[in-house]
Amino acid sequence: MRIGSLDFVSDCRGRVVSAIALGLLTAMCAISYSEDAPAAQKPASTATGGKKLETITLGGGCFWCLEAAYQRIKGIEKVVSGYTGGTVKNPDYKQVCSGETGHAESVQVTFDPATVSREKVLDFFFEMHDPTTLNRQGADFGTQYRSAIFYANDEQKKAAEEALKRAQAEHKEKIVTEITKLDTFYPAENYHQNYYNLNSSAGYCRAVIAPKLKKLGLEVKPVK
Repeated sequence: MRIGSLDFVSDCRGRVVSAIALGLLTAMCAISYSEDAPAAQKPASTATGGKKLETITLGGGCFWCLEAAYQRIKGIEKVVSGYTGGTVKNPDYKQVCSGETGHAESVQVTFDPATVSREKVLDFFFEMHDPTTLNRQGADFGTQYRSAIFYANDEQKKAAEEALKRAQAEHKEKIVTEITKLDTFYPAENYHQNYYNLNSSAGYCRAVIAPKLKKLGLEVKPVK
């Protein structure tokens, strides 16, 4: 079990962590955090330092995995883990984990289109998770782990539909990714942000996230 408020995180990931060898479980580390999460957001495009940035919201299983992968892509300016697609205002992690709020664990990915195109951001999304499993990624299951693209405008909707078609050509099974308009995105608690980079020795990070990064050809942090 993790320390303090992170105990529940360990419970929710228990389905995966319970399958990890004892040696990995004992390597879990503690982090400092705040329970407070940033305010809800509905961004689509912003201008920062002369750059015209775009933000798109994606759900593909555990947001720790998506965050870690996108952080390692050139042109990605910011990744925020959070919750969207549900009916409860300002949900917390425990509520979302229950599967009763309707929210999906998701990430808001802010990128520079001059460096990485919207199409590449979406193609990578379909590459980094299994879009054919309904409400499940690996051992994580429930509607909060569904595959989803939450578009902010018509351009993103069209791009998402085209990306799904490209991805479907690579899969024998039917892709179940939902494409729906973004309502409100609620950033997750601070201890979820930048999770893999701060906790690379934790059991889930070593057994699930690191192998996924390696498979994608992305940087894997050394275990301390």
